[in-house]
Amino acid sequence: GSRSAQPAGGDGSASGAVAHTPSTEDFSLSLLDTNLPAEAETELRGFIAKRLTKGALFEGMGNVASVGLSIPEGKVGCYYCRFQQESLLEMATLESDINAPEYVVCFLGGSEKEDTFRLELDKYIQNLKINLDLEQKNLEACVNPYLRSWFEEAICPIQRVVQLFQDKLASLLHAALSYTPVEVKNAAERTEKDISRFLAAASLQGLVQEGTMTSLCIAMTEEQHKSMVIDCSGPQPQLHNAGSNRFCEDWMQAFVNGAEGGNPFLFRQILENFKLKAIQDINNLKRFIRQAEMNHYALFKCYLFLKNCGSGDILLKIVKVEHAEMPEARNVVTVLEEFMRE
Repeated sequence: GSRSAQPAGGDGSASGAVAHTPSTEDFSLSLLDTNLPAEAETELRGFIAKRLTKGALFEGMGNVASVGLSIPEGKVGCYYCRFQQESLLEMATLESDINAPEYVVCFLGGSEKEDTFRLELDKYIQNLKINLDLEQKNLEACVNPYLRSWFEEAICPIQRVVQLFQDKLASLLHAALSYTPVEVKNAAERTEKDISRFLAAASLQGLVQEGTMTSLCIAMTEEQHKSMVIDCSGPQPQLHNAGSNRFCEDWMQAFVNGAEGGNPFLFRQILENFKLKAIQDINNLKRFIRQAEMNHYALFKCYLFLKNCGSGDILLKIVKVEHAEMPEARNVVTVLEEFMRE
């Protein structure tokens, strides 16, 4: 069949190539679009060709590697992903003499930390596939602006939310951890999308049991008076029915301190550390609860932990949902709730 690839360079740079494949060992990559210097583009093409011959590129699944190129940065992080146009693939299966073209997209960033955004970039490539299917006749006009906006669209949303909310970010972190429904009013489309992406990235989805997450979402949605409303009509967002706790306020400070450097990869790393600490606290509390089923001193340790961790309100909700079907643990949670109220 025929293969094609698109690489991309720099801070929001893009590049691409198309390959004609006589066999898996012998094929060429032809350039579709790039903003890299010619020498660096050739080096990147060689790097991708090696990956293709090894069969290391799976359809729709991005990879991140460190690549040395003839550019001022020298070594950069490279996200690369192979895909085919769905509509042309269907045609190729119907008519065996038609080869559906394949593409490789490459995005170059500051370091291998780009791996922290791999899922966002995979989603970005999915949207590119959709655009290609809709705009088959004018491929370059469709691809070029989309490739060049990857950095702003896929990497910067978390940074923009931090800069917009500043010290109000603690309430957004609290809403994400507690699965509180959030309603955004009077916001520009991009701001609304950014807030939605931040909440998704900050939530523990995929890290806590799926059943727990569903139950928490249902419980929080039923408590409609606890929905948080964000009004973006003014220069600073106004929050209504906002919650917070010491844990989220401490992490908010880490974000605000990191804002001086303005590095989007740093913000994502802080967010991952925030979630990791929340999961560690949940696991510690679960361990204490198991001990407390048979030991009153362990029950007191549970209480002290909840009181001192800064996020007792949320942790107690999560374990309450998880232990709903376990009588002994449920009794421990009920006692802890009474202590915390007092």
